[in-house]
Amino acid sequence: MAFIFIGLAIYVLPILVFHYTINKYDNELDGMPFTAQELGQEILNDFEIKNVDIEPTEMGDHYDPDRKKIRIKKYRLNRKSLTALSIITHEIGHAIQDKEGYEPLSRRQKIIKSTTWISRLAGGIMYIGIGPIIATGLIPLIKIAGALVALSIIINVVLHLITLDVEFDASYKRALPILKEKIPSEYFKSCNTVLTAAAFTYVVGSLASFLSLRYAWPIIRKIFR
Repeated sequence: MAFIFIGLAIYVLPILVFHYTINKYDNELDGMPFTAQELGQEILNDFEIKNVDIEPTEMGDHYDPDRKKIRIKKYRLNRKSLTALSIITHEIGHAIQDKEGYEPLSRRQKIIKSTTWISRLAGGIMYIGIGPIIATGLIPLIKIAGALVALSIIINVVLHLITLDVEFDASYKRALPILKEKIPSEYFKSCNTVLTAAAFTYVVGSLASFLSLRYAWPIIRKIFR
């Protein structure tokens, strides 16, 4: 029971800290010289990235390397808050990675494109449940289902490890030096706090993928005995 509470704390606490942090630094700053969109466009111009557009989204903030779009939540684009400025600079960090041919970003995209079908099939199997598949007694079907689920979990672990590299690079090697140059110096430490809180959510994602592999592995081994 104690391990369950520890696991929940490890998973939930960084997410709570992230939401607390982005809300804390999401206040409008009258003295800030630009909105998130204005800063974003200025950075794209500075790096001569002409094939990437910034657009609003109702989904999560992200960079789409296939369509060359930086998508930021609609309400953030016109805000002069440290959260908005930090997030858009981070996403532009991915666009800079893309332009420079940053290998982990390219590798992640290749893995995602080539393994999407495995993830979908494994998701369908998990939705149905391993139990009903085992109940069929069809050994080849059971082994194929087990192999797909195992492969999907392993792919997920690999993707999370690559994602850590991609996200940390975008935050600390790309976004922070830009923010240090662009924003008033008294706000830099707070921007670092926002990006660090976001980074820990990716660490949690990686830990969760390892835990899922750990708990699924005994079941998978039993299937293949």
